[in-house]
Amino acid sequence: MYPLKRCWPSSIKMSLLAPALALAFIFAGPLQSQMPLADIASADRALAGNAPAYHALQEGRVEDAAALLRATLAANPADAMARQLLCRVFYAQDAANEAIHQCEIAVSSTLLNSDQASDNQLWLGRAYGMKARHAGPIAGFSLARKVQASFTRAVDLNPDNLAALNDLGEYYVAAPFIVGGGIDKAQNLAARMTPRFPAAAHRLLARIADAGNNLPAAESEFKQAVAVQKAPEAWIDLAQFYQTRSRPDDALAAVKSAIAADRARDAVLVDAASILTAAQRDPGLAERCLRDYLASRAKSDAAPAFKVHLQLSKLLSARGDTVDANREVEAAAALAPSFARNARPAQGF
Repeated sequence: MYPLKRCWPSSIKMSLLAPALALAFIFAGPLQSQMPLADIASADRALAGNAPAYHALQEGRVEDAAALLRATLAANPADAMARQLLCRVFYAQDAANEAIHQCEIAVSSTLLNSDQASDNQLWLGRAYGMKARHAGPIAGFSLARKVQASFTRAVDLNPDNLAALNDLGEYYVAAPFIVGGGIDKAQNLAARMTPRFPAAAHRLLARIADAGNNLPAAESEFKQAVAVQKAPEAWIDLAQFYQTRSRPDDALAAVKSAIAADRARDAVLVDAASILTAAQRDPGLAERCLRDYLASRAKSDAAPAFKVHLQLSKLLSARGDTVDANREVEAAAALAPSFARNARPAQGF
């Protein structure tokens, strides 16, 4: 099953000797990082010659995106945007080392404005977090420090980078003090976020309460985030909270509210399907969510299409529809041949 884009280990017990555990949730990043359709024209202008590669990445065509970006970098190795996009191509395929390499080159550029530099630091931090998930204690300690440094730098460069604020807040809540985490830091960050991003601040306060096992306060904060923003992502947060707290019927109700609010038919649908599957509720609705996402114009690397095809394949296989399940595997292979080939034995395809 494709992992939730914005999940957190609510009951995790983190050892100071294994800081990599604190980063298990960070690699995916928040849904707010997704580009609204209304911003595509301005994004194309900012991307300049990299727009075709960007759109290929959003559609899940990672092989095509990589080929375009390598051609660009062969002509101009200093193109920091191409480096960031290639980092994201590798990140989408869970290739942490390659993603880190490209993002480290991207952040070394001195020719960027602060917003672009902030985004590069954010993606570098996420790539470090992905690698930390599989690291041992010593390597995990070093990587955790790098994650924290990259997220902090991203926020320093652009204090209005909501994706970076969210990821830094998640880090503070989950990571132990010895690698830069701390509830006090998360609380201070939430206070800074409140005037500009009240819904995100409530979400972070919910994470803090949940980490302290104050479940009524956590639920209240998640509901306040819904009330402030009325956004599908806020409903997904509430649904995930209910699912992890063994309240599957409440999770189902929140998921349905998220789906109703998600007019874009974006990566929220993938989160919804993941929650429904984990809660063992309404597999038919989960299937419809995944199909609607794959048919939409709002696909993005927040939920790579090839991974969603594989997630749908597992749902179909579970109900005994092997023909359609194999068809979804082939669709994934057409978009990301190397990833799909490696995923087959690991996921039982």
